[in-house]
Amino acid sequence: MSADSSKPIVLVTGADLAPEAQAILGEFELVYAGRAPTEDDLVRLCQAHDPVAIIVRYGRITARIITACSNLKVISKHGSGIDTIDVDAASSRGIAVKAAAGANAAAVAEHTWALILACAKSVTELNDRMHAGHWDKATHKSLELDGLTLGLIGLGAIGARVAAIGIAMGMCVIVFDPYVKSSPAGTVLQTLDDVLSNSDVLSLHCPLTASNRGFLDRNAFARMRTGAVLVNTARGGLIDDAAMVDAFKSGKLRAAGLDTFAAEPPSADHVLRGVPGITLSPHIGGVTSAAYTKMGVGAARNIVETLAIQTAVSN
Repeated sequence: MSADSSKPIVLVTGADLAPEAQAILGEFELVYAGRAPTEDDLVRLCQAHDPVAIIVRYGRITARIITACSNLKVISKHGSGIDTIDVDAASSRGIAVKAAAGANAAAVAEHTWALILACAKSVTELNDRMHAGHWDKATHKSLELDGLTLGLIGLGAIGARVAAIGIAMGMCVIVFDPYVKSSPAGTVLQTLDDVLSNSDVLSLHCPLTASNRGFLDRNAFARMRTGAVLVNTARGGLIDDAAMVDAFKSGKLRAAGLDTFAAEPPSADHVLRGVPGITLSPHIGGVTSAAYTKMGVGAARNIVETLAIQTAVSN
């Protein structure tokens, strides 16, 4: 049980929270679920502590977990993506769902460019070759980005930062985002088909929804430029992985950098493992010390502000 049961409970689906976030939640008792909580773990904790709020770091918040709470008012994501939360189940109970929008934008944008450059310059492959005793100076040619076209799917806080860096690199930047009516100077809004067919580098920065799940499929890859680079720091479910591997085998894709996967961690026999030209990282694009603090603070503020508004309305 909590150390001070007189305080309302905030359940954190993780093992820790930034001190700055803890300070914002000083009027609450924090209960931590650990680094890898299962659905059963979270149901038990909800039944035992009946939280007024949940901060979502790891795991999924399912309808079963939501049903286990009788006093839950707000579910607050420790980050920007809420696809791990059953929003419909929450809405049906009048429970607010909030995200710390933009809190990890700088970190993810930087990691996006780390993957773009790693792909364009064959960083991991050349590193492996060097350690194996090879010297490929006479045979290797990297991809020069200056003058090429960077295509972005999504122009939120992360996509806008990626676009700004692309412009600084001398790239033409084109964007598909059905939710924006104008784009920053130096970028051009295009249709999805045009972005797919015109991009030398394609980078994904959109949320995962029921309507766009697996949209980058065989038909989409067929429309892309031969030799294109694909980077995904958004959500793994946006891509049909088997279709992407086939795109490599056919030469349609030159390289890919992936930080997110449909199932995390991917299985030992996952189709992406061991494919030359695919650079993988374990969904750490937004994991920096600064982003950890900003995401925690954003999640905490969303709880405090949402509860204050609900209290004011009820009064």
